[in-house]
Amino acid sequence: MKKLLVSGLALMGLGLVLAGCTSKSSADKSSLNVGILQVVQHGSLDEARQGFKAGLKAELKAHGKSTKVTYHYLNAQGDQSNLNTMSQQLVQQKNDLLLGIATPAAQALAKKTTTMPTLVTAVTDLKAAGLVKSDSKPQTNVSGTSDLTPVGLQLKLLASMTKGNQPLGIMYNSSEENSVLQVKLAKAYAKKHNLKLKIVSATSTNDVSSVLAGLTGKISGLYLPTDNLMASAMKTIGAKAKAAKLPVVTGSIEMAEDGGTATYGLNYYDLGKQTGKMAYNVLEKNQKPQNMAVQTAKKLHLYVNKANTKAIGLQTSQIKEP
Repeated sequence: MKKLLVSGLALMGLGLVLAGCTSKSSADKSSLNVGILQVVQHGSLDEARQGFKAGLKAELKAHGKSTKVTYHYLNAQGDQSNLNTMSQQLVQQKNDLLLGIATPAAQALAKKTTTMPTLVTAVTDLKAAGLVKSDSKPQTNVSGTSDLTPVGLQLKLLASMTKGNQPLGIMYNSSEENSVLQVKLAKAYAKKHNLKLKIVSATSTNDVSSVLAGLTGKISGLYLPTDNLMASAMKTIGAKAKAAKLPVVTGSIEMAEDGGTATYGLNYYDLGKQTGKMAYNVLEKNQKPQNMAVQTAKKLHLYVNKANTKAIGLQTSQIKEP
């Protein structure tokens, strides 16, 4: 009888242990932690972050999930040492998923972990940035969405808004990999379509005004790629270009809203939403980033800043989709 009683108690104890494990697992699934690292604060990247959260929330709701998601958001404010420290912090928190917004943030996270599921957005070329082996099959713990814009079509749009024989100007930060790629694409398009370019680089917000002043009177219009430095200085660039009556085509809609004239490009909120949908597949369907193809923007939009257009003497009706 004693043996039976002991055995029964042992089984009951085992049952309680198993029940405890089950409830913990269930609790784990009812809440998730997502670490977000953003390189700097400006409109495009902020929109990508908000879109990501909205996309994940929409997917959870659509599938009847009541999962609570806690976001741990850190912004490096453009400082490389901050990126290093913050990426380490997010990895040590053992988040269920990491999100890197813009190339430097994505690379910082990738250096800290090769196992934790990581998605990125607002990165122009994931392969060139060393984040994936290929866009179709990453084969790393990283995947996400690329913000590669239609550089050729954007230059075509700018050319349609300019007069005279002066070259088109391009200003970018030569230390940003994504910007270097876009300038390379711009050169190729210009060569093919016999467009003259005058290309200059600024490497800090303090340089932007003086570099732009050096272009004034020498160009017929200005093109700005999806460059974090240019986006951060957009209000300054917009004011000076407006005073010089220069049309400005930007890489993103958010940059055009902040002082550009027009663009034909992607919406970073929508791009973030796409990334949020990918996050749902990782978090709730156990898909692995290494097997998830890198995505690009599904839709492009023509955006015209009517106030800027009027200020520089252009008619909104003149600006057509390229």
